[in-house]
Amino acid sequence: MNTAQSITAIIGVGNMGEAVLAGLLKAGHAPEAVIAGVRRRERATELAETYGVDAVDPADAAARADVLVLGVKPYQVVDLLSGLSLRPGQLVVSLAAGLTTASIEAAVPAGVGVVRVMPNTPSAIGEGMSAISAGTTATSEQVSLTEELLGAIGAVAVVPEAQIDAAAALSGSGPAYVFYIAEAMIEAGVHLGLSRAVSAQLVNQTLVGSAMMLRESGEHPAVLRENVTSPGGTTAAALRVFENAALRGTLLEATRANRDRSREIARGEG
Repeated sequence: MNTAQSITAIIGVGNMGEAVLAGLLKAGHAPEAVIAGVRRRERATELAETYGVDAVDPADAAARADVLVLGVKPYQVVDLLSGLSLRPGQLVVSLAAGLTTASIEAAVPAGVGVVRVMPNTPSAIGEGMSAISAGTTATSEQVSLTEELLGAIGAVAVVPEAQIDAAAALSGSGPAYVFYIAEAMIEAGVHLGLSRAVSAQLVNQTLVGSAMMLRESGEHPAVLRENVTSPGGTTAAALRVFENAALRGTLLEATRANRDRSREIARGEG
């Protein structure tokens, strides 16, 4: 089976689920090969009108699909699965942070493969980053199918499940960090006397260009940073402030807090 032949149901079309749905369609998946599984009639109408896909009850979506992408909250996953009639050979792809493949495998019939994925919101524009970990029931074909599916909306990294929380702390939540930095930089520009519109234009394009340069040059970020930094110059003065504020240590502390919170969720700690 490959993604060109399979039917994918996205059950729980919130921010992340919708990002995956939009990304798949943007990548060329036919609307008839993608189903939205939602409970609210108004949301079903909205998705059908926006994307041209069938938007039906989750149980109906699951019955018709080969691949189920679960975009519901972690605490809702097990209850959701208990209400679905799954069959051997189906693949469950969980987007739920902190929920282990073992806990999902315990909630599905034998013969249903489980793969855990941590995507991010740039998936909606085909520039996502997804970390994938296979459960014990997933076949190599199902792992490849998941890679192919997520590869349509960005880059994919396969990691052991013991490392997926760390991966998610970087890429899954990473867009929020970038947007936070962009917000702060735009505010800084306003404080320096720029209009908000001009400040936003300067920051947004600088972030886009820098990210593309980092990806396409193949250079280590330290080399690219040094290329912009003249000894005793303006950039060096700004970077010195970052170092004095222990920005590196703050980023480490933030990502560690993210990973630890994911582990707390997996243990059912709120």
